[in-house]
Amino acid sequence: MAVAVMAGTLAVSLPVAAQVRVGVSDWPGWVAWYIAEKKGFFKKHGADVKLVWFANYTDSISALSAGQLDANSQTWSDTMAPLAKGIALKAILVNDNSAGNDALMVGPGIRSFADLKGKKIALEEYSVSHFLLTLALAKNSMTLKDVQVVNLSAGDAAAAFMAGRVDAAVVWNPWVNTIQTSGKGKPLFTSADVPGMIPDLLVAQEKSLKAKRKDFLGMIRAWYDVERFIRDNPDEATRIMAKVVGMDPKDYKVFLPGTKFFDQPANLKAFGPASDPTSLLGVAPTISKFLLDNKLMEGKVDYARGIDASLVREVAGVK
Repeated sequence: MAVAVMAGTLAVSLPVAAQVRVGVSDWPGWVAWYIAEKKGFFKKHGADVKLVWFANYTDSISALSAGQLDANSQTWSDTMAPLAKGIALKAILVNDNSAGNDALMVGPGIRSFADLKGKKIALEEYSVSHFLLTLALAKNSMTLKDVQVVNLSAGDAAAAFMAGRVDAAVVWNPWVNTIQTSGKGKPLFTSADVPGMIPDLLVAQEKSLKAKRKDFLGMIRAWYDVERFIRDNPDEATRIMAKVVGMDPKDYKVFLPGTKFFDQPANLKAFGPASDPTSLLGVAPTISKFLLDNKLMEGKVDYARGIDASLVREVAGVK
């Protein structure tokens, strides 16, 4: 999931429609919305939802910012640039956290971060992989200046690593699994080591939220049914999700262990105070610093203004 660079947006009126139009792209925590559609969870909770598929994730971010969607499936990091531009968006639900699906892969000759000094590391610049590497290095008293970053797409980074052209690679699944099963590499650091830093969200237009709050409340209730269904019926859930993206269910299963799907308690915690280092408010300064340091965002973000915890709390019956 590459960090989107927002070049500019145009405020466009939402199309007149009863349905809540929600953008979805290829990530397990978002593809899982199709379980709600397939199993009737939207209907069960009175949510009139139209899922809109985007083959290109960054196009969905632009569509939300331009007012062409009521809500979108996007990361917290990709929500910050539009917020900094003054676009009225609200994060209202955490679908999941990456919990191992993103990883720094190294060969048998590298046993510690000290062994990485001066080494070539392939990754997709300014993507979540770049962000993960900065976090990993910082946790080990290092910076990007201590390594040589080689800018390649995730697939090319994995191929370069397995061919021995670089010493390490930061990639996401299925390439993490491909490297591991090849026997040529293992994870030195994964997204599971930085809980809360890579949250995947449902982000809504503020005006849509006001006009269609009942539908959004139904969506949140439907999501909790989805999370429960994935736990209780993993094989059927995998079949539904794999069909959406055109993959064999056996191949798609690799994504599930590295995806921490959020239930109601996890959402209440994620929408908690900044004093919780894994909450949306808690991780926001670190994400914002990465975006600003790499000139992926201009201006400061009022994190609290971009979060609406009231729906998650209302569904839970918490004031």
